[in-house]
Amino acid sequence: MANSIEETIRQLREDINYHNHRYYVLNKPDISDFEFDQLMKHLQKLEEEHPEWQDANSPTSRVGSDLTTEFEEVAHKYPMLSLSNTYSIEELYDWDKRIKKSISSAWHYACELKYDGASISLTYQNGRFIRAVTRGDGTKGDDVSVNVKTIKSIPLQLTGNDYPDEFEMRGEIFMTHEGFKKLNDERIANNETPFANPRNSASGTLKMQNPALVAKRPLDCFVYSMLGDELPTQNHYDNLQKAREWGLKVPEHISVVDNIEQVVSFINYWDKKRHDLPYDIDGIVIKVNEFPIQEQLGFTAKSPRWATSYKFKAEQVETKLLSIDYQVGRTGAITPVANLEPVLLAGTTVKRASLHNADQIQLLDIRIFDQVFVEKGGEIIPKVVGVNMNKRETDSRKVDYITHCPECNTELIRHSGEAKHYCPNETGCPPQQKGKLIHFVTRKAMDIGLAEATTEQLFNHGLVKNIADFYTLRIDQLLKLERFAEKSADNLIKSIEKSKEIPFPNVLYALGIRYIGETVAKKIAQHFKSIDALMNADYNQLIEVEEIGDKIAQSLLDYFSKPANIEIINNLKEAGVQLSMEAVTEKENTSDKLVGKNFVISGTFSKFSRNQLKELIEENGGKNVGSISGKTSYVLAGENMGPNKYEKATNLNIPIITEDDFLNMIK
Repeated sequence: MANSIEETIRQLREDINYHNHRYYVLNKPDISDFEFDQLMKHLQKLEEEHPEWQDANSPTSRVGSDLTTEFEEVAHKYPMLSLSNTYSIEELYDWDKRIKKSISSAWHYACELKYDGASISLTYQNGRFIRAVTRGDGTKGDDVSVNVKTIKSIPLQLTGNDYPDEFEMRGEIFMTHEGFKKLNDERIANNETPFANPRNSASGTLKMQNPALVAKRPLDCFVYSMLGDELPTQNHYDNLQKAREWGLKVPEHISVVDNIEQVVSFINYWDKKRHDLPYDIDGIVIKVNEFPIQEQLGFTAKSPRWATSYKFKAEQVETKLLSIDYQVGRTGAITPVANLEPVLLAGTTVKRASLHNADQIQLLDIRIFDQVFVEKGGEIIPKVVGVNMNKRETDSRKVDYITHCPECNTELIRHSGEAKHYCPNETGCPPQQKGKLIHFVTRKAMDIGLAEATTEQLFNHGLVKNIADFYTLRIDQLLKLERFAEKSADNLIKSIEKSKEIPFPNVLYALGIRYIGETVAKKIAQHFKSIDALMNADYNQLIEVEEIGDKIAQSLLDYFSKPANIEIINNLKEAGVQLSMEAVTEKENTSDKLVGKNFVISGTFSKFSRNQLKELIEENGGKNVGSISGKTSYVLAGENMGPNKYEKATNLNIPIITEDDFLNMIK
């Protein structure tokens, strides 16, 4: 009897998964909704009566739990880099020319639609769905598996048996126009505010804390990339076709073409046809199809050299300019912002748009009460791009650009050769003070667990006026504030304490010095080794550093010339923040012990991540390669090493070493 019930549950799960795939992926249902519901009810009843046969990936898990959940932060095994993009066909030809200069063998381009939703990484082990992680900062993201399991177009168990032991699928979670309309119709019927557009709705739904509510939202998912150690083929398109066989929802509209001219034809076709699609796209993604060529081309710090995206021209609308506000940024830069008569643009109601700077206002001859043209730069940030002179009213008013800071009334300055005006009162202008605090705690800087609103709350209550004040905060001070309980206050203090371990390059970036981004901060830190050496450097010493020119050098000299900034640095030293490279592994080669050695990494490791091991190989002169060949020197193997790699390495007599073996090699 027991075996019969267990077999019935197993068969019901298989049948429901099959019908889910037919309905949500293939759009070819075999049975009616009523029949499907009856199967689901039967399975739910049996699972309730026999909890000993519960399965986390049962189709019944798609309804979601009513329990709220907090998302755990997870490191990406493979970084989720963003793509470079262009609005210019000429730049696409330039990109193609750069590839031709680097590659002598033949290759193809895969052309795909660029879906407008939320990026996701799906991990499968032995054919079972394991985890879903958002893009986050590209290095780590939020584990939203409990919500993603409710999306019926994402299989929880793959079909077939020829999939890798473990692999990732990258994809886009989105809402169709029909699903979005139904969702908004329901909200309006319930006297709730309708959502602005499908993209924001999909992204917001993915981060909801109640999976049962997520299950009621019409989310869908396309997958567009496969990553792993033992992939079925050596090209992108064929791997996607395998993913389709395994039950994953791969888009129909992918073309493999021979040259850049055919890429342009694909772009021109979809620029006209995109409005006929049942979902939003904002451009075309172009990838080199062959993995060996991808490997040769490699990556920049932010994006792969073997892929790019072409963005369609932004939609444009006309509306009335009512007034102008002036915003003060973290660096004191003043940005004029247009207040507009509300207008619908690319699915969003726009009330405000950037005017860039005084020169742009003068160049376009923008006046108050003009009818102006507004578009979304990169489909995200609205900006005023012109004036309809034929509709200029007689009462339109010329814009007198402000001369003093709207926040602290300090007279504005404008540096030679720059378009923006600045408020020089960086230590006494509230938006600049708050902006520096918010920048300091971000993930890429000091990674302190503070929301922007909470940071502003600390500033408004006088608990932090500059970045060094974070290290003097006490729990009893926090408990007097709204939204702080014993646990949240204790967590914040612990997070601040942990930030003292953040390495010097990140700390230098966190200081918020003008023009000092992440990459430049690393170059400077590696060159000068400590904040003291940097503070004592003169102009000539500064411009010796790679990527430092006149503008950055002068910015550093200005920053360290101010007594208030020196006091902040001294307070950070006293707090124990890392202000030297002593505890940091430098990115330049630490030795030449591995020169001439090629390594393949496979499996999972206990002491270092795969990316850290790759960095150690390069820092000691070695080279990382993606596949095993006669030129491979060593296979660095962890747990769950791919069986195909093990067999190939054994057949070629290539040494297989452990993590400890490797560390001994570079000691």
